[in-house]
Parts: sequence; C-alpha cells; structure tokens
Amino acid sequence: MGRGAYALARVAVVLRAPAGWLWWLGLLAAGVGVLVPGLTGRRIGVLAGAALFLIAAVVTFLARRGRYLELARAASRAGRSVFLQDRAVTVRARRRALRWWLLLAFLAAVGSSFAVPAAVGMLMAGVGAGLWAKALWLGHWERANDVLLWVRAEWVARGGPAGKGVSAYQTTGIVAGDARPGGARRGRAEAAAAR
Repeated sequence: MGRGAYALARVAVVLRAPAGWLWWLGLLAAGVGVLVPGLTGRRIGVLAGAALFLIAAVVTFLARRGRYLELARAASRAGRSVFLQDRAVTVRARRRALRWWLLLAFLAAVGSSFAVPAAVGMLMAGVGAGLWAKALWLGHWERANDVLLWVRAEWVARGGPAGKGVSAYQTTGIVAGDARPGGARRGRAEAAAAR
C-alpha cells in the first residue's frame, strides 16, 4: 500500500464473522447440556433456554442500531488509496480477535448445564442469530442506498464495527469487494463479474 493508504473492512462481514461460531458452539453446548440432568431438570432448562434464545436474539439485533445508522448516513466515499480487505481476511482477523472469548463462553455454557441444562448454550446461539440478522438488516440498508459500508480495519480491532473508536464509515459501489450486501460471500461468477 502506498503512502497514506489503509485497509478497510466490510462492516457487515465484521458483524457476521462471530455469528456462525456463536450459533454452532451454542447449539453444541446446548446439546451437551441436554445430556446432563442438572439441578433444575432438562425440561426447565430447555424452556429457559428457548426464552433466553429469543431474548438474546432480539436484544443483539436491536443493540446499537441507531449508532450503525448514524455512521452509515454520515459515511463518505472511500478514496482511491484505500485497500479493500478480502472477506476471508476480515473473517479470520475478527474470529482470531474473539477466539478466547468464544472458548470461555462455550466452556461456561457447558459448565452451567450442571445447574440449568442447555440454557446458556441456547443464549449463545441466540446472540449468533441476532448478529446474523443485524448483518442482513445492514445489507438491506446497503441495497436500498446502493452502497457498501466499510470501516478502517484497525478501528475494528479496538472495539467492534460501531465502537467508540470508530468515527466514520466509508462507502464504495455495490459491486466492490468480494462480499455481497449483508456480508455473504459472492459466487465465483458474481465475483469475476465484479472485477
């Protein structure tokens, strides 16, 4: 990269990156939890888990949406000197940054099953579902406004795509990069056409 150049990561991809791990680790923890009778019994644990799943998904989806919209509406056009980070690089960096938190959450979910079977695992899965839904919501905004939202990669490392360290988003055309609106991977033909 030349002088003054910096990397941009897709906002929706950053959101989606931990969602899959939270979903699958949460379901795995819940599955393990069902095998343990626990203090409350399996039925209460699963019912509590279902409620926690719904609450976590809704709260995660709604959290900081105003901040995302504020940054999106004030976004400026990305300059020519920026480097658009590949989707795979963004996903790998985000998961690496969160790996210990994900591991601790999984261990806590499994351990809590001795008290309330499956409940915390379903809570984790709900957070993953909420992040995925928020990425889709952001993708809908991107399609409606015919732009893709990007954030400086080093800002994401300090606190997420809408944290205090993020002062602005930048935009590109809808076909830039290798991820669709909402952060999903582009098909090979679509990616080739975008180039």
